[in-house]
Amino acid sequence: MGILRSRYRYWNLGLLLLRIGIGVMFILHGWPKLTGGPERWTAIGENMALWGLDFAPTFWGFMAGFSEAVGGFFLMLGLFFRPTCALLLITMLVATTRHVVAGDGFGGYSHALESAILFFSLYFIGPGAHSLDQVIFPGEKDRTTF
Repeated sequence: MGILRSRYRYWNLGLLLLRIGIGVMFILHGWPKLTGGPERWTAIGENMALWGLDFAPTFWGFMAGFSEAVGGFFLMLGLFFRPTCALLLITMLVATTRHVVAGDGFGGYSHALESAILFFSLYFIGPGAHSLDQVIFPGEKDRTTF
């Protein structure tokens, strides 16, 4: 019964484990894109046309690889957490759109959609106490005025 009455004392540890696990997976997923070079970046970046952005596909493809590989690393560290979550969210929304439009079915787009939901949620939850953001950008002191 004790586990059901837990006050979630280890939620910061849970967030750390989540950040590390998801961060490693996104580094592994994004590294081939990031190192794929301009030809691969262009092929990936052409998916932005689905959102009406049909210019600079090489840039957009590079940013997809960057957001996954470097974003995964920042996610692990809990560094620049909200911008990182925003970049990863956008990347996953584009990936979801690409799979849906291609007719890949639920199995084809579910990973990207689940990741988008995760990054959207983490944006609001924050990185937790065990993060570089907590060290570098400590919370503001309570400056309530009456």
